[in-house]
Amino acid sequence: MLTLHHLNNSRSQRVLWLLEELGLDYQIQRYQRDATTMLAPASLRAVHPLGKSPVLTDGDMVLAESGAIVEAVIEQHGQGRLAPALGTSERLRYRYWLHYAEGSAMPPLLLKLIFDKIENTKMPFFVKPIAKAISGNVKKSFILPQLKTHLDFMEAELGKSLWFAGDEFSGADIQMSFPIEAAQARGGLDSSRPNLMAYLARIRERPAYQRALEKGGPFKLG
Repeated sequence: MLTLHHLNNSRSQRVLWLLEELGLDYQIQRYQRDATTMLAPASLRAVHPLGKSPVLTDGDMVLAESGAIVEAVIEQHGQGRLAPALGTSERLRYRYWLHYAEGSAMPPLLLKLIFDKIENTKMPFFVKPIAKAISGNVKKSFILPQLKTHLDFMEAELGKSLWFAGDEFSGADIQMSFPIEAAQARGGLDSSRPNLMAYLARIRERPAYQRALEKGGPFKLG
């Protein structure tokens, strides 16, 4: 049976959503972040050497990386659902957004999280002004402009079709959900980008998304 190794407040939430969308039989192995470091527990390394979530196992099969998991699960269990037909322009868009989510959208969001933490970390009083100045400089000159560029791009793309790969909901939307929710939590996404906000409202209304929240536990990105 498929087993999702699920870490709270992580990318594994969208894999749980995928499994619910497809109505698959699966079980959840839960892991909890360290309350101080927010890192995954060492026990995840027993499942995959990197010790990160999500990881999906099925017998001897161990698959990591959310994009690879989404693509593999849809290919093996989707029965034509959640992916546009091969050879179509929608299929190319689908593949693009599967990779864009982690390859392009997440890096500036992760940098924003790291530099925000630097500004709020306890340190000697004489060091803090310097650290805050450096952090503020990096955010102003690089991170925030990058976030704006990506948010503007995604907003414009969702102006072309209802979903990321076209007019039908697909696995690309499941994969893209995490960076967009992270952008709302810490990347400046707000009502000034109505297409992205409407997208968030649509995915949160889906019954499978709501079931995944019930099964996965509280989900908060800060």
